[in-house]
Amino acid sequence: MKSLRSLLVVGLAGGVLCAADVQVVDEIIAKVNGEIISRSELARSRKQMEIELQGRGLKGDALVKTMKERERDILRDRIDQLLLVQKAGVLSVNVDSELSKYLAEIQLQNKIADSEKFQQWIREQTGMTWEDFRAETKNGMLTQRVIRQEVGGKISIPKPELQKYYQEHKSEFEREERVFLREIFLSTEGKDEKAAAAAEKKAKALVERARKGEKFPELARDNSESQSAQQGGDIGPWKRGALDKKIEDIVFAQERNYVTDPIRTPNGFLILKVEEKHKAGLPAFEEVENEITEKLYMPLFQPRVREYLTKLRQEAFLEIKEGYVDTSAAPGKSTAWTDPAQLKPETVTKEEVARHARRKRLLWMAPIPGTQTFVTRSSKSR
Repeated sequence: MKSLRSLLVVGLAGGVLCAADVQVVDEIIAKVNGEIISRSELARSRKQMEIELQGRGLKGDALVKTMKERERDILRDRIDQLLLVQKAGVLSVNVDSELSKYLAEIQLQNKIADSEKFQQWIREQTGMTWEDFRAETKNGMLTQRVIRQEVGGKISIPKPELQKYYQEHKSEFEREERVFLREIFLSTEGKDEKAAAAAEKKAKALVERARKGEKFPELARDNSESQSAQQGGDIGPWKRGALDKKIEDIVFAQERNYVTDPIRTPNGFLILKVEEKHKAGLPAFEEVENEITEKLYMPLFQPRVREYLTKLRQEAFLEIKEGYVDTSAAPGKSTAWTDPAQLKPETVTKEEVARHARRKRLLWMAPIPGTQTFVTRSSKSR
């Protein structure tokens, strides 16, 4: 997000600007506690939304329809995020270490050792600059932390209510026998006897590390040669009869958290961890208590989040340009845009303009009198 000052530019070298001498750079759409949301930000958000939906397989009419449904909330979502990031500052929330760890994990998962190449890969994958991607990721973490702390952490569901739900909805929890697995796979495809022996030795070492308490998802991420490595080796639930008989006999006979010895397959060595296990029939309340909590929690959580964001809006200085709508505006609160013709533009000296002209990013802009459009001088007037 940019501050209001960061979009104010004044050209002083040639005096007063006229309409013929200017070009539109960007436009402020909303002002939130002294910070702004610009038209280019909304355009970037729209583009990111389109990329995300395309990544989910949407195209053609389905993509157009979904985009139309979600576009109306783009400004709302940007206001939400800015309010939450500002609140994170008030609460002294810090996610720097979490951010660094997350970015390092992405780099490691995609096996890109060089930092510059990783940043280029991010640009290619997201369509964003590295700086924007990092900032957006950090803002996302800040908003999640504030919501957890200020909303989620204050929702409590009494145990008797959970037990009541269990008694009244037992049919929802009837289960088939299933086992949930994670894997580490080391390939021997195309390898000679010596390389195959090295793979087996490595597999045995990984089993030992897992049994001593190292996190299996991280071992899988860093060592597995299967596509599941990026999901920490997670290969989901399996019913009886769906697995190879030799593997099925091993995993269904064991309890949760069991790690197998390396299993020799035609093309490598397979290590499995029993992540979870469901017996057939109705589980005890204690086995599904967390599942019930989640079922009852989510219908409470979303309305509470919106209530909290409405409260932040009520307390905020918020102005929105005419023609744009915050779809979750606080009832009764005016967000009328102040007439920019009544505002006194910030000015700077010629020396400051010359000193800052070399920077890639614009540091100053001035509104065209009577509008909310920000301009720089054209080459004609220089």
